[in-house]
Amino acid sequence: MRVVIAGQGYVGLPLAVRAARAGHTVVGYDVDEERVKRLAAGESYVDDVSSGELRELLDAGSLRPSGDPRACAGFDVAVIAVPTPLREGTPDLKYIEESARTLARYLRPGATVSLESTTYPGTTSDLVAPILEEGSGLIAGTDFYLGYSPERIDPGNREWHLAVTPKVVSGINPASLERIQAFYGSIVEHTVPVSDCKAAELAKLLENTFRHVNIALVNELAVFAHELGIDVWEAIDAASSKPFGFMRFTPGPGVGGHCLPIDPSYLSWRVQRTLGQSFRFVELANDINNHMPDYVVRRLVAALNERRKPVNGSRVLLLGLAYKRDSGDARESPARRVASLLLEMGADVRAADPHVVEDAHIDRRVVRVTATAEQIAAADAVVVLADHSDFDLSLVAAHAAYVLDTRHCLTGPTVEAL
Repeated sequence: MRVVIAGQGYVGLPLAVRAARAGHTVVGYDVDEERVKRLAAGESYVDDVSSGELRELLDAGSLRPSGDPRACAGFDVAVIAVPTPLREGTPDLKYIEESARTLARYLRPGATVSLESTTYPGTTSDLVAPILEEGSGLIAGTDFYLGYSPERIDPGNREWHLAVTPKVVSGINPASLERIQAFYGSIVEHTVPVSDCKAAELAKLLENTFRHVNIALVNELAVFAHELGIDVWEAIDAASSKPFGFMRFTPGPGVGGHCLPIDPSYLSWRVQRTLGQSFRFVELANDINNHMPDYVVRRLVAALNERRKPVNGSRVLLLGLAYKRDSGDARESPARRVASLLLEMGADVRAADPHVVEDAHIDRRVVRVTATAEQIAAADAVVVLADHSDFDLSLVAAHAAYVLDTRHCLTGPTVEAL
């Protein structure tokens, strides 16, 4: 089939590559001209897609990046995989709307459109369908098919990648579900059909709200356990030995990426707007997780004070700018807040992260370095924010004067766990 993937970011590019590998002819459409140029040159900016794999598909003609809307013409299947950010707590769906208007111009009878962008329940049927119908003159569910299939991309996860992760699929009617399931069935091993799009939209929000709330639980527990003089990591290890009724979550410096800081708030916003009620679990989790970077800095300040060192003028080395291990994604990363607070206090902030190349999300005053023995030894304090496998942790343990380890990946006399 001729497939258009609108949006070539962390979700859209892996999807485009997988669809091309499955035998479809794919157009990777994106309005970002610089992004399209890089893709056309065979340069990948996403962890889950290698530049070699990208060049192979480009040379074969099975994948074509384009910023020209006319490249969308003639599609059999189109997938909308664009960002859905929050603006002052309100969902911003302009990228979905713009993509739908573009696709509507080229929508033909019998074609299929799938929305993958995370959003609130009702978006597919109440927002996307009317835009496609108005722009094409066709009727959704009758002249063309429409559905929702939430993305489940976990950047850097080599075990659960796109092809083997079960794919939830839905349609606005049975005929649409059949088409949506057929397309995704051609590129992934297992699909999970649900009764309607709202159920699929809610399933995506439920997945990330579950993680968000449980991470907040252990984050707050870590704060209290430290004040009580208890090793929270030992307690978590002990609890994890229970073979039923417990799922392991671990504390950290905060949450980041394109899901946890945003997705649960979509659900909270929808509940408030539609039902006039607050989603208290989400709001509490937001409060706890959003303040974890502040807690990390407070712990660091206290540790430096114990060593008779003021934060002002101290050199602090941050290990990891990404929001998670072995990822280059710095969006909403807690490292941004940690660095900002330390800079405000007058610290000399250095940072090492071999994965984060595009550092537009990080304050330009942060000096980028490599985590060598010399850089580690020169720092008054090292803060481990992301435990990338590229880091030589033995160097950190051997040369650091003090380490605040937010990921519990180090041991030694100079190491203090979160």
